[in-house]
Amino acid sequence: MTAQPFALLYDYRCPFARTVHEHVLAARRAGMDLDVTFEPFTLHQGHIATGDPDVWDDPAYDGALLSLEVSVAVRDNFPYLFDELHGALFDARHAGGVSLTTRHQLTEIMERTGLDAEKVFAVVDGGEPRQVIAERWRHFHDDLDVFGVPTFVIDDADAVFVRLMSGPDRKNPAASIPVIERLLDLILNESDLNEFKHTQVNR
Repeated sequence: MTAQPFALLYDYRCPFARTVHEHVLAARRAGMDLDVTFEPFTLHQGHIATGDPDVWDDPAYDGALLSLEVSVAVRDNFPYLFDELHGALFDARHAGGVSLTTRHQLTEIMERTGLDAEKVFAVVDGGEPRQVIAERWRHFHDDLDVFGVPTFVIDDADAVFVRLMSGPDRKNPAASIPVIERLLDLILNESDLNEFKHTQVNR
């Protein structure tokens, strides 16, 4: 199938984001031609009370935003290591129980993936990653009505929230290729299908 550019939104807190993103990463490792841009979308912002400051302006959320800031810094400045870091952050959060809220935690993960943590944090401290998080959240939420992750965005206009129940086969990354092909086929070619959800997850 022709590679269709798309954005895929993430917050490392979400286990369903982990499932979809790991399928995409596995499919790419197996050679699938995917023109994907990984975009941060902080779930914290959707839960602030009326009148409270935005999370990117509130020092109380510095730890909560740190993993997203690090990932944006790597995506935009060290892209050749982004996929590896992205998968490692999801794995640390959901398999290792790491909160991803301290520089020490993130330094260990970055060093394992071959990144220079000092250089990455220099980008974070410059403030640009946080500006990206704020700008992208406002756009996706305000313009496209995005409410959660993982969400696919096609042509910066059509946003589709997707929830998969099973992650990739870690011994066979190629098994993720038909999974992503089916998802993209539904997103691109089944515009009349708005919602399809099993009422029970154990079948």
